[in-house]
Amino acid sequence: MTPVTADELASTVADHGVEVVGRLLDASNVAFFATTGDTPVIYKPIRGERPLWDFPTGCLAHRERASFLLDQAAGFGIVPPTVLHDGPLGPGSVQFWVTDPDALLTGEETDPSDDLVELGDLDDSDVGDDGDGQAARTLFVLAPPAELRPPWLPVFTGELSDGREVVLAHADSGELRSVAVLDAVLNNSDRKGSHLLRSPEGHLWGIDQGLCLHEQPKLRTVLWGWAGEPLPPADLERIHRLAEALRGEELIDELGDLLTTQELGALTRRVDRLVETGRHPTPQPGWPSVPWPAL
Repeated sequence: MTPVTADELASTVADHGVEVVGRLLDASNVAFFATTGDTPVIYKPIRGERPLWDFPTGCLAHRERASFLLDQAAGFGIVPPTVLHDGPLGPGSVQFWVTDPDALLTGEETDPSDDLVELGDLDDSDVGDDGDGQAARTLFVLAPPAELRPPWLPVFTGELSDGREVVLAHADSGELRSVAVLDAVLNNSDRKGSHLLRSPEGHLWGIDQGLCLHEQPKLRTVLWGWAGEPLPPADLERIHRLAEALRGEELIDELGDLLTTQELGALTRRVDRLVETGRHPTPQPGWPSVPWPAL
């Protein structure tokens, strides 16, 4: 499956429209696996979105598109190409499908939370980036607190059904860290482990950015392992690039059709603060710091 660019996706959707293949029954809002030409996509019509008390304005599809535009402007390459389209069930978001579509259609698609394993089942080759930037195979582990060791970073401590105390931890990898930086920009309120998908080519993608870009601080994530630490140089450069783009008219004009004035103002302030501090944010009081379910 060859990834497409946003321009290619927009052109294909304009030429071929969207053909629904089937509904994704485990999605919290109405979502369809679909195709546009020969390209697999996920189509989320606005009319299928559930009203949310904490995101009363706008729609999730617009936030998905805005998240992609910000990812693209910064150069993260984490959010799959996403466009808006008036499809079979009305306007909505159309996003490139990043996992193997044949596995989905044959019932072989696995739950991304299957990446959660017990620490004792791993060896050092199962995690982290090697010298060539090889993508890590495992993203999350459960471990007894006394056994947690690098390169695993703790998120929270909990208790299993049999009473054992465990720590949920994520890998200390560069690709996950970039996701955490982008989520700080987006004020992502729903970064579950299952929203991180690896393509057949090995690229790590972040999906489901609908609960993002609120004007109030709402960051909820399973990637708190770097809280308060300095941003990596490459990610800080991306933040500077985004700050510059937000001072221009082109990006602001596109975002202005998707977000409120208050949300745009809060976005600019978040980016400016990341530039000023150069550090990952820390959990804030008064708002749950981890989504549920976490994975």
